Formats: sequence, structure tokens, C-alpha cells
Amino acid sequence: MKKILFAALLLFSCQLSPFTTQVWAQNAKMPQNITLKDMSGQSVQSSVIQNDGKPIIISFWATWCKPCNLELNTIKEFYEEWQEETGVKIVAVSIDDARSAARVKPHVEGNDWPYEVYLDQNSDLKRVMGVVNVPHTFIINGEGEIVWQHTGYQAGGEEEVIEKVREITKGK
Repeated sequence: MKKILFAALLLFSCQLSPFTTQVWAQNAKMPQNITLKDMSGQSVQSSVIQNDGKPIIISFWATWCKPCNLELNTIKEFYEEWQEETGVKIVAVSIDDARSAARVKPHVEGNDWPYEVYLDQNSDLKRVMGVVNVPHTFIINGEGEIVWQHTGYQAGGEEEVIEKVREITKGK
């Protein structure tokens, strides 16, 4: 009985949240008006996350998250090839809060990540996109629509990501 009540409550609460409904809806749009910080500490709007009509992989991560770092370090090995093949851009959004945000830039530089990196210190973008756990990866198509998402990372998981990007770019 408890399991049934929990499932009903979960389903009901998901329907009440406009953000959850939006993100899980097919082809929901990438939010454009959320304030983030760039690596120099300047405020920017999420609308800066663009790729001239080509796909974008958005990875929510944190400096303390070992699977996040493993995923981004693994993808780094293939990123140049992926860009040449599909034109994809990777954007890493750190969810480190104000206490740990100072570690983000040295962390990114120490890992030599070639990605665009933004900080979501107040968790505004994280909340709007329905991110609960990191790593949480989204694929955005050339029209700015969220077409795929995945939580967690396992070795080899990057192959599923690039296959989804390839599917998007076929026919363009």
C-alpha cells in the first residue's frame, strides 16, 4: 500500500511542477533567461548557450562529483573528432555553490577542458531543467529543443551520447 501511495504522490507532484513537465515534454526549449556566471565571474544569460544551428551537449557537473569528472575527462579525448564530424559543442554547467565556486576555474584549467563552462551557483538553471543528480547530460538540437537527457555516467556512456548527436545531425 505504501508503494502505491508513494507512486501516486510522485506522479501527482510531477504533474504539478511546471518545470518538470516542461523538461520531460518532447522537444521542450532550452531556457533563455536564466542568469549564470562565466569563468571570469561575469553574469550572462543562458541565451549565450548557442551553436549556430548545430547540436549542443550540456553537462551539469560539480568539482566534487567523481562520475562528472570522469565523464568530462573521457569526452575530452573524443571532443575534437566529435566537433569535426557533427559540429557539436559541449557546455559544462557547474552546480558548485558560492562556497566552492572558486575551485571551478582551477579545476577546469587543471583538467584542460576545451568546453564552454558556466557556473549555476544559485541552481536556477539546474532547477528549471529538472536536474536532481549530477552528472546530468542534455542534448539540444539546432532549434534549441531538448531532445535527449541522461543522468549518471558509466564507462562507455559517451558512445550513447555521440550516437544521439549523430542521429540529430543526419539529414542536415
